Amino acid sequence: MALRASPFPNQVVAGIHAVGWALILPCFWFLDRLIAVCKSTTLEQSQRMEQECYLHPLKVLFGSLAFFILFLATAPLAFLGFLLWAPLQACRRPFHYHQERTPCSEKETRRSSELETRASFGFATANLCLLPDSLARFNNLGHTQHRAAAIGQCIAQGVCRPNIRIFVDSPSSCGTLSPSNSVLPTAQPSVGGPADSSEVHSSPPKRSDHVVSVPCEDTEEPGLESYSVFNSNQNSNQQGHRSAPRALLSQGLRQQGGVPWEVSSLFPANVDMLCLEEVFDKRAAEKLTRALKPVFGHILYDVGVYACQPLCGCTHFKFFNSGLFLASRFPVLEAQYHFFPNSKGEDALAAKGLLATKVLIGENRDKKKVVGYFNCTHLHAPEGEGEVRCEQLDMVIKWIGDFQAANRQPDEEVAFDVLCGDFNFDNCSPDDTKEQNHRIFEDYRDPCRAGPGREKPWVIGTLLDQPTLYEDDVNNPESLQRTLEREDQRKMYISHPIPAENSPLVYPETDQPWIGRRIDYILYRDSSVSKHWRTEIEEVTFITHLAGLTDHIPVGLRLNVVFNSEGD
Repeated sequence: MALRASPFPNQVVAGIHAVGWALILPCFWFLDRLIAVCKSTTLEQSQRMEQECYLHPLKVLFGSLAFFILFLATAPLAFLGFLLWAPLQACRRPFHYHQERTPCSEKETRRSSELETRASFGFATANLCLLPDSLARFNNLGHTQHRAAAIGQCIAQGVCRPNIRIFVDSPSSCGTLSPSNSVLPTAQPSVGGPADSSEVHSSPPKRSDHVVSVPCEDTEEPGLESYSVFNSNQNSNQQGHRSAPRALLSQGLRQQGGVPWEVSSLFPANVDMLCLEEVFDKRAAEKLTRALKPVFGHILYDVGVYACQPLCGCTHFKFFNSGLFLASRFPVLEAQYHFFPNSKGEDALAAKGLLATKVLIGENRDKKKVVGYFNCTHLHAPEGEGEVRCEQLDMVIKWIGDFQAANRQPDEEVAFDVLCGDFNFDNCSPDDTKEQNHRIFEDYRDPCRAGPGREKPWVIGTLLDQPTLYEDDVNNPESLQRTLEREDQRKMYISHPIPAENSPLVYPETDQPWIGRRIDYILYRDSSVSKHWRTEIEEVTFITHLAGLTDHIPVGLRLNVVFNSEGD
């Protein structure tokens, strides 16, 4: 599928679509405000405790009445706009593509010298709950437009901060280190203001690498007392190959079970590919794009289909897109979207599905293109419907396989194959046993998973309890970081596992840590990577940078792709 900027085949169709949506938008906005004025977040409720008790009922009464009248007044125009808008969805390509040069990044593609022996790639995923403001409030999150701008600013600041690389001089352990603790101060944006004043313009600093040489001696270097030194030359569970010989020095970076990991209050400084979920609101997607385009030169947004779709019939009208949003430092060569035809209930109103992409990384020393596959998805949400999610995982496997078979070229080298997103099931709830045993975990590796229903002991749940989002222990990046690092604290704020029907919940098992629901995944596989390359885990990161802005904890994964000259 050719990647043009507009999702429509020509300017005439795009213009008619814009007119139709302009007629719909006022009615939609008044309906959104009508519901939002009646639904408060816990933060707003606590702020009202200092106000006169009669002000809020008056605001609800007169506000809802005014918005209802305006909704009725604009409904005829919205109906006319709908008659223009709905038929055009049949010829709409299922995403916008934004492309531009990025002053923040060094290169859009890697040089051949960088792909000779080793390459390192960073990935991150986050569910942002950027629904229309009225619907987001049912998840205890308001001010969608303000949150979108603030989230974009946080990500841009984190990704563009200086990346410190420490070279360790040792005959048996060498490599680079990328500490994730920034030397730049950051301010947590407030989410309590009105949505109309939410514009946040970010000017991310130019990304730079600081190289420090560290001798390998028995004595410690001055100024490095706060660093921990260890060698990650160990086997990781379910890896089947040796980890990279690598000495790591990093504040907050720890190693357990062969996997370096940390809880970071900032987005990793070296993310190459970013997958966001629940970016349903179009204006929020545009705000994210404006904030992230200085960092990521290639962005796919407004991903999905609308109106009636042939596979679903007229009974499943798609009011919302898929909510997927992809940002990449590398040029996107091919992209394909599929929606799940088996959605049920409220999930059927959104076009959830899979976005599969192929990106250009660079050229190797043999002048062959080096590419990567990056796949994003968001599965069915309601609890107790594992059959639906398992069917969707079957579709994901098939669609990825078909996409790669259709777009793989014989003269290309494949460096990585990653699948990430919000799977809406965890690896600890008895209610999710079917999904935990799905064959997708035979194709793709989960660095946080010890086996079906069993997490590695250092793993942290990624779904926050919505009623507690604004409590002092979790309402800013630093406090959420401290809370997640303490087992006794995080069990108060991470969502608890779901018991099987008619069965009591026994969790955790004896001598096992309390982890909670981890429903945000980054998986990778080696089978589709070129035979001369092997994949190794460099770091897994649980990110608290978006505390107070979403009900999920973003996850980061950094992979080393090492050239193996002994490959067949």
